[in-house]
Order: sequence, then C-alpha cells, then structure tokens
Amino acid sequence: MSRIHHPSKVSSRITLLSALVGAIVVAGGTVWWSYTRDQKVVDKTHPDEFPVPSEKELRYQLSAEQYNVTRQNGTETAFHNAYWDNHKPGIYVDIITNEPLFSSLDKFDSGTGWPSFTKPIAPEHVLEKTDTSYNMVRTELRAKKSNSHLGHLFDDGPPPTKLRYSVNSAALRFLPAEKLKGEGFLEFIPMFRQPAPPTEGTN
Repeated sequence: MSRIHHPSKVSSRITLLSALVGAIVVAGGTVWWSYTRDQKVVDKTHPDEFPVPSEKELRYQLSAEQYNVTRQNGTETAFHNAYWDNHKPGIYVDIITNEPLFSSLDKFDSGTGWPSFTKPIAPEHVLEKTDTSYNMVRTELRAKKSNSHLGHLFDDGPPPTKLRYSVNSAALRFLPAEKLKGEGFLEFIPMFRQPAPPTEGTN
C-alpha cells in the first residue's frame, strides 16, 4: 500500500505567502495602471497642451459666428445660441484653448437670453477690461490665454455678489460632468458628485 504524503506546514506557509504576494502585486499593478491611464488622459487633453492657433487657422477652425464673437468682439443673438437655456451639470471651457472658464453650478437664468454666471470657475483665466465702444463704459470679459472676447460683466446679478458674467455661447464649449474624466478635467469631478444619503439612525 502506497503512503499518502501530506504537505508540510512549511510548504503550506510558503504557498500561502506566495499567493498573498501575488495578490498584492496584482492589486498594486491595477492601481498603477489606473493612475498612469488617468495621467495619460490629463497629459493629452489638459488645457496647457492647447496652443493658440494663428488667426489664419482660427478662421478655418471656427464657425463664422465663433470667429466674429471671439476675435472681432461680436455679440450673438439673444435666445438663439447654444447654452442660454442649458441646465445640464458640467463646465464651460474656452472654445479655442480648452481653458476652464465657468461652471454650471454658478449659472443662473438672467432672462437676458445669454449664458449668465455669478463667477468664473477659475478667476485667473478670465480678464476684465474697460470697454468704451458704442458710447458706453462697460467691463469686458476676455479669456486670458486666447485673448478671446467672452462677453461683459454687470452688477445686476443675484446676491450675495450681485454680479452677472454675461457670456456668448459662441466663445464656449460645454463639457457634461460625465465626460470630465475623459477630457482630462479630473480636478472638477468632485464638484458634481452627489453627497451620500444620511445613514439611517444618524441625526
């Protein structure tokens, strides 16, 4: 009769340890892969990677209305533009450079027919200049990197700031919240996450 050999305790421990190390390596590799994948997305689509095209290129890349608004300080028709009535969550970026400019969280219905915001998403990306055209004195809004005309700033907005950033849709591109990761705007994703419901029994 042949004798059955049982594995020793030492070999069992070695096998268990090897399996544990293997699991850690796999988990670590998954985390690293996910991180490097996100970094590639950011590196590929981050606004810093978008240079300002020449005027000749912009005439080709932009629609006639987009070029008129951004490069010739034009104004699109009220109530007949892409985002005046857009209520979806997301951010609005520069049509030329992809710089983040405004958030849907700061958008409100001003009744004017243009997208209106209480503040920029990143104030350092929006410049204010004195505009004396049409025999008026107004505060013009321009995108810092592209030097595009965006719109104007008024003091008839909602409290507490009472500011209204009136912006032409033609100067913007809207990115829905669910597409922010794919576009490289990882830092803005937490803004649109819904808070977890309160745990039952908590005050």
